Amino acid sequence: MSYIRKPAVSHPKLARNKLGLTARDYEGTVSTLCAGCGHDSVTAAIIRAVFELNIEPHMLAKMSGIGCSSKTPAYFVSQSHGFNSVHGRMPSVTTGASAANRTLTYIGVSGDGDSLSIGVGQFVHAIRRNLNMCYIIENNGVYGLTKGQFSASADIGSKPKKGLPNQQEPIDAVSTALSLGATYIARGFSGDKEQLIPLIQGALMHDGFALVDVISPCVTFNDHEGSTKSYKHTRQFYHHVVDADFVPPAEEIRAAYKEGSAMPIELHDGSKIVLRKIDQNYDPTSRARSFKFLRDHVNAGEITTGLLYINEERKEMHDLMGNIDTPLSEYPLEKLHPGNGELKKILSRYR
Repeated sequence: MSYIRKPAVSHPKLARNKLGLTARDYEGTVSTLCAGCGHDSVTAAIIRAVFELNIEPHMLAKMSGIGCSSKTPAYFVSQSHGFNSVHGRMPSVTTGASAANRTLTYIGVSGDGDSLSIGVGQFVHAIRRNLNMCYIIENNGVYGLTKGQFSASADIGSKPKKGLPNQQEPIDAVSTALSLGATYIARGFSGDKEQLIPLIQGALMHDGFALVDVISPCVTFNDHEGSTKSYKHTRQFYHHVVDADFVPPAEEIRAAYKEGSAMPIELHDGSKIVLRKIDQNYDPTSRARSFKFLRDHVNAGEITTGLLYINEERKEMHDLMGNIDTPLSEYPLEKLHPGNGELKKILSRYR
């Protein structure tokens, strides 16, 4: 993989966040993906999300596996930590990194092949442990690096550029995560940054495993007539669950307006958003209703986007295991080592 660094020159009047950094400071190397690839739009959304959240670059860890999606971490926040693991093994590497240093913010970028085929077992156990990370799937339905074979997320009847239509049932990342008990589940579209950025921000601030499944069309192998993950098909069957924005923790902002109506609200930084109250038929805190809502719209041929489910009551991995707040990586060896006597007691349990 070739790395071409962007010029360090930037406009002196670029907006700065609370750390004094500009969005350019959160960029990475020049992308080597195909021109028009949806993954580059996801990269842009991640850059904007971490910039607005004022995340310090050295406190961010970028994790990935293998595939077009796993090249993405090279394209944002060059000054952060990073680990490019083998195919499908990103979740276990992230688990180990988090166990050693829980103070970092972890972003895992994966693909539908990397997560739902060879890495599906690791994906399952990261959810089971409620690993504190933002897990982004750049979902295009194909293996782009190996010339466009169907992945496990390809829909029945989806047509390749060459060959026969797919006849196998797809694995839906969102429904799978919901059934396994993930505590933050969202789906976005790479072509809709206004929705995608706050979804990623919410995932980064969530305490536990946060999945953001992003429909991200492959312009080379899966953006043709007959593909169910093309730009045309996604826009045709796009279905918003809710219009939302992310508000960082601060003094409470209150608003009173009727259900189904919209109201502009000024945030703490002076910017404005428009909130729209959804009706009471959809509840992102109800697992059962989320399941039904997803299945109903899948059967109608629609792609449901937005915050689909959230559970803020379940403990994340460290709290569940009763781990100390101090990162293990900062503990001296003499405190980490239990001593020969204790080791013998531990080993004796397995005899």
